[in-house]
Amino acid sequence: MQKNYLHAIVRWKKIAREIKNELKEVVDSLILKGERVPHLAAILVGDNTASKAYINSKIKSCKEVGYQSTLIELPESISEEELLAYVHTLNNDDNIDGFIVQLPLPKHINEDNILLNISPNKDVDGFHPINLGKMMLNLPAFISATPKGIVEIIKRYNIPTHGKHCVVVGRSNIVGMPISILMSKKSEFGNCTVTLCHSGTVDLKQYTLQADILIAATGKAKLITADMVKDGVVVIDVGINRIEDADDVRGYHLEGDVDFDAVAQKCSYITPVPGGVGLMTVASLLQNTLVAYKNSK
Repeated sequence: MQKNYLHAIVRWKKIAREIKNELKEVVDSLILKGERVPHLAAILVGDNTASKAYINSKIKSCKEVGYQSTLIELPESISEEELLAYVHTLNNDDNIDGFIVQLPLPKHINEDNILLNISPNKDVDGFHPINLGKMMLNLPAFISATPKGIVEIIKRYNIPTHGKHCVVVGRSNIVGMPISILMSKKSEFGNCTVTLCHSGTVDLKQYTLQADILIAATGKAKLITADMVKDGVVVIDVGINRIEDADDVRGYHLEGDVDFDAVAQKCSYITPVPGGVGLMTVASLLQNTLVAYKNSK
């Protein structure tokens, strides 16, 4: 007989709204005291449509919670040296609590060099090696916004993690590697046994079938199919893949790394795409900015 599971779709929009409301209460309190509010800056290079959409979402979210925001738009032809000058200016601006350089950057610019030059104290994206290293050592640090958002949703839905087998598919420095570390930490919402899979993993299915919690972050649409997961699994889909679609007014639609319609039938919890992880990434970025603000006092 087939078991009945909750099939709960984790609507991150609700959780993101809760976080924004909490941040707005803090900002309102600061305003009542006559203090300045947190200030987030962003550098956008070029005309990448997806990057512009992400930045606009972040700027809009700043406005919603009452943060001050600054957007610096630069031409795609800008040199690496010129971009570094903007980074150093923001590093030295006491009115800027945190800032991000939106990725990807044009091919002629070394992304690693740019990220290395962002002050770790203002690195609210959590990409700097110092912050990544501190996270590994369980020291206070800015945690990458997407992994931070994943942990936040696990907390707020009170999803059991202790002793569970968490399988992470994807090993990027932005998502896969950090979340594998966070889920394995001896903490209230961690303490999992973690398997980290990637493009070099042989027979991926044998690992995903063992997962109590499956986190997919590969950038490959519908990589995870129903036959690759067991009943009752918690699935967190980080993928955002643009699929050409002549029937959509935009000319494309978005799909995750998980075959949602099929896999959802076997899940206790699953996050949708769109309307999932991306919203929590922005909320986590705002949380990091508040921490940066408090650290600067």
